[in-house]
Amino acid sequence: MTVVRLIRGTNGEIHSCKAEGHSGYAAKGTDIVCSAVTVLLRTAMQVLSETPGVVLETDTSLRGNVYFSVKKEKPDTDTAARLICTGDFLEQGFSSLSKEYPANVELRKQTEA
Repeated sequence: MTVVRLIRGTNGEIHSCKAEGHSGYAAKGTDIVCSAVTVLLRTAMQVLSETPGVVLETDTSLRGNVYFSVKKEKPDTDTAARLICTGDFLEQGFSSLSKEYPANVELRKQTEA
């Protein structure tokens, strides 16, 4: 099972996201659920890495594990909007996956100040 931990601020901005484990839906390399998780995470990471005022820390060193955290260099309404939208994107995407494949994906959401 893939467990996704999504941490957002009280204002909805994404703080970090971590996905661990293989979904177990199919063999490694042919698993559509793992592929969907990867696409969601890599898209979010790409968007955030191109967002002015955002420093993205990532760890993809272990196969089947992806982690990133976000730090804002300066408060800015455009940056805040992008962080909220990215959080919404991931939450909706992983929520949909966990509903469609409940034995393969678990979404754990957390809010912090």
